[in-house]
Amino acid sequence: MASSRPAQTDAYSLILDAIDVGVYVPGDRLVESELAERFGVSRTPIREALQRLETQSLLTRDGRSLIVASLDHNQLSELYVVRAELEGLAARLAARHATEEEVRVMEEMVEEDMSLIGQPTALSRANRRFHKQIHLASHNRFLVQQLDLVHRSMALMATTSLAAEGRGEKALAEHRAIVEAIRARDGDAAYKALRDHISVAFMTRLKLDSADPERSA
Repeated sequence: MASSRPAQTDAYSLILDAIDVGVYVPGDRLVESELAERFGVSRTPIREALQRLETQSLLTRDGRSLIVASLDHNQLSELYVVRAELEGLAARLAARHATEEEVRVMEEMVEEDMSLIGQPTALSRANRRFHKQIHLASHNRFLVQQLDLVHRSMALMATTSLAAEGRGEKALAEHRAIVEAIRARDGDAAYKALRDHISVAFMTRLKLDSADPERSA
């Protein structure tokens, strides 16, 4: 019993990561045998991982098949509302609790990510790392857990808002403002800067979806 737990956890992480990086996108069907072959894991932990992902609403049923779930307009709006509040709180707490080393890492991330402008997929991965660093700098394990759940659901978006023209440069400028507020130990400014950042990202996504209705279908 105990020996199956690591395999189940690994299978879960492998499938979740594949969804997160776009190997599987909303609407794709996930088949136990194919996943087991791809990841070199037996079908039992794959089955358990799929059940866990379905429970978390990351997968949904289409007849007898499991497919990667998608978010409708209302779900997307609800997700961004929660994300903005939780991320803002993380920034506020980071302004209070982040170590000097953590702040420096965030500053370096912003500078290094400038080289990724024009590469939306790579910039999206870097964006997740940056936000994760803020979560960790809050030094609140319960908040980090809730933000992990939110960011898992973000993986159900087939595209990144960073693909919009000019969004990469603006997003990094917003990241810089967030870090500056954290560096200044100004919790209110950090909270507002991060909330505004999420708000702009949401508006950008809504514009992308309105320009391509199939994107949000």
